[in-house]
Amino acid sequence: MVLLLNADAGTGLGANCTGCVICSEENGCSTCQQRLFLFIRREGIRQYGKCVPDCPLGFFGIRGQEANRCKKCGATCESCFSQDFCIRCKRRFHLYKGKCLPSCPPGTLTHQSTRECQEECEPSPWGSWSPCIHNGKTCGSGWGLETRVREAGPGKQEETASCRVLSESRKCSIKRPCPGERNPRQKSRKDRKDRRRQRKDRKLERRPQLPGSQ
Repeated sequence: MVLLLNADAGTGLGANCTGCVICSEENGCSTCQQRLFLFIRREGIRQYGKCVPDCPLGFFGIRGQEANRCKKCGATCESCFSQDFCIRCKRRFHLYKGKCLPSCPPGTLTHQSTRECQEECEPSPWGSWSPCIHNGKTCGSGWGLETRVREAGPGKQEETASCRVLSESRKCSIKRPCPGERNPRQKSRKDRKDRRRQRKDRKLERRPQLPGSQ
């Protein structure tokens, strides 16, 4: 049996159908409300769908025209931003520039708590996070990346010269409208004002002219 649920649905499977547009007793959600992600949990040969605002650990969200889905990270990633960019690695792997490697590359050391490969030189404190950027733009709506960097700390000149700038990135939300863009309410008010002006102009055109008014 398939249940068609509205935005406030809380019946049928209770919390399991929250956020669903289409939900079944056997397989849970198959279609989610807009902006929610469909997360498929597999138990043996059975799979069960759930609509979530954020994908769980080990998955990342993909937004599409027809549906938003949670996709699993790579086999060595514990958490990731995309299929090709890991944020944290599983045990026995080391994070280096978004990749999970069996060991850190030459010239780097493993950070004990994060297992991130860092330059052997002593780095300075992290700088401030950069503006949130998506496709080269810092405005609009959706998800992007923000980055911060730190440089090699004091040391011998030859040691400092061999150290590269360290950087890290994280997912961020962009909610600042771009210049020239209007939100729907602003656009609606302008449209109503334009329509009133057009009606006024048409009334003036239909008004008969009095003799001698030219």
